[in-house]
Amino acid sequence: MKLHKLSTSEYNKARKEFEQMLKAAYEKDPGDGTLVCKTLGDIARSYGMTEIARETGLSRVNLYRAFSGTGNPEFSTVLKVMKVLGLRTVPGIR
Repeated sequence: MKLHKLSTSEYNKARKEFEQMLKAAYEKDPGDGTLVCKTLGDIARSYGMTEIARETGLSRVNLYRAFSGTGNPEFSTVLKVMKVLGLRTVPGIR
């Protein structure tokens, strides 16, 4: 899926769609987290990776690399990015 950068108000309107995308990625992920991280990267790029880098204190280049689909971000990085995006992980039983 190709996403374009959204304004803050557009991003807030799209959050429900992003939540659904992330849920689908959790369901379809092969078990190694690659699909979840790639989807999170797509969402992050539409929010603005520069803004995420500023708010997390992480390098923009490293964020792009980590969430490229072939990267392997640390769990703390995933949590920081999700916090900036207003997303969260909620443990549950399927």
